[in-house]
Amino acid sequence: MIEIVDEFFNYISAVGPTKLLRIFWFFVFFEFARFFIFELAVLIIWKIREPQRKERYDNARRRLFIERPLVSVIVPGKNEGKHIYKLANSLKEQTYTNFEFIVIDDGSDDDTERICKSLQKNGFIDLFLRNDVRGGKASAANLGYRFSKGKIIVHLDADCSYDSDAIEKIIVPFYLDEDIGAVGGNILVRNYKESLCTTLQAIEYSDTISAGRITSSYLGIYRLVSGAFGAFTKEALDRVGGWDIGPGLDGDITVKLRKLGYKIVFEPDAICQTNVPNTFKKLVKQRLRWDKSIIRFRVRKHRDVFYPNATFRFSNFISSFENITYNILLNIKWWVYMFDMAINYTSLLGFIFPFNILLYTANNFLKFLVFSLFRKRKNASIIYFIPYLPCMVLYFGFYLRLVRSIAYVQEFFFKKSYEDSWNPIKSSSHAKKLGI
Repeated sequence: MIEIVDEFFNYISAVGPTKLLRIFWFFVFFEFARFFIFELAVLIIWKIREPQRKERYDNARRRLFIERPLVSVIVPGKNEGKHIYKLANSLKEQTYTNFEFIVIDDGSDDDTERICKSLQKNGFIDLFLRNDVRGGKASAANLGYRFSKGKIIVHLDADCSYDSDAIEKIIVPFYLDEDIGAVGGNILVRNYKESLCTTLQAIEYSDTISAGRITSSYLGIYRLVSGAFGAFTKEALDRVGGWDIGPGLDGDITVKLRKLGYKIVFEPDAICQTNVPNTFKKLVKQRLRWDKSIIRFRVRKHRDVFYPNATFRFSNFISSFENITYNILLNIKWWVYMFDMAINYTSLLGFIFPFNILLYTANNFLKFLVFSLFRKRKNASIIYFIPYLPCMVLYFGFYLRLVRSIAYVQEFFFKKSYEDSWNPIKSSSHAKKLGI
C-alpha cells in the first residue's frame, strides 16, 4: 500500500500542475472554488461589515418595539397534537409577545382536534381551525393565513423548537428595509446524536445550508424560506395569493415573492431546531421530494425568470441560474467527470479516486473548521462532529448525488412529484391539471 501511495505522489510531482488540473478539474473548479473559496470570501466581507449591520439592526429593533405590530403565528399540520402543547408553552416565553397563535389541523385522524380544542379553551391557542378532509400543507397554511389578523405572518412547524427570541429575531429585518417580503430562519438539527444519519445532516445544515444561506442572502439571491421557520408580510402574501400546492411549496412561494420585486433575506440569529430523518431510508424519501421540486418549480413553473420581459430582474435570474447550475448541471457534470476519468485515465483510476477522497476529506475538515468561526450559535461542540467528517465524502459525494440524480430523472421525464403521498391525491391531480 505504501508503495502505491509513493508511486502516486511521484506521478503527481512528475506531471506538473496543468496535468493535475486536467485530472482533478471537478474538485478544483466546482467544489473547492465555489463552495469554499467563494463562500469564504463573501463570509469575510459579511463579518467585516457586522458593526454597520448592528447599528442598523438596533435601530430597526427599536422601531419594531415602538410599533409592536400584531404578528400571526400559524402552524399547519396533520396528527401534530402531541407536539402542540410543548410548542404553545414555549411560545409563552418569547421576548416578542404581541402575537396570535393559530393552529390548523389538516384532517388529522388522531387526538389532535381534542387536544387543540382543550388548549384553546385554556388560553394556549388563540384560534384553532380544522380541515375535516385533508387538503395538504398548502391548503392548511392558506386557511390559517386567511383567518390571520397580523401585519406579519410567521409560519412554524409543530415539531420544532424555537429560541426564546426567535419571533423577535425573524421579524426585525422587516424594519431594516420596507422592500423585504419574507425572512427565513436558521434551522439547526436537534436530534444530531440520534444516529449517524442525523449527525451527518447536522454537519450539512451547519456548513452547506446555514453558511450557504448567509452567502446567498448577502448577495441578494437567497432562494428558499423554510416552512419550518419563515416570516412574511401580510401584504406580500396577499399579492401572491398564499401558498401553492407542494411538495416544494417553500421554494415556490419564495420565487413568487421575488418575481414581484420583494427582497428575501436570511436571518442567522433566528434559531429553530428541528428533528431530521433518523435513517438513510427516511432521508432518501425526504430528499427525493426536495430534489424533484427543483425540476418542477425552477425548471418548469418558474422558467419565466430567464425571459427578458417587463418584470425581468437580474437578481432573480442569478438566483435561479445558480440553483439550477449547482444542483442540476453540476450533478450532471459529476457523472461526466466520472465517465471522463474512466475513459481517459483508466490505468490511473486506482490512484485518482483515492486521491479524490483525500482531497474532499481535507476540504470538508477545512470548511467545517473555518466556517465554524462565522457561526454564532452551534448545536454542539465542534469536537463532537470531527470524527464524523470523513464520512461526509460518501454522504455528499455519492449518497446525496445518487439521490439527486434519481429525483431529477423521475421528475424531468415522469413528473413523479404529483404522485408523492406528501399531498393528497386529489390535490396533486388538480395541481397537475393546472400545471403548478
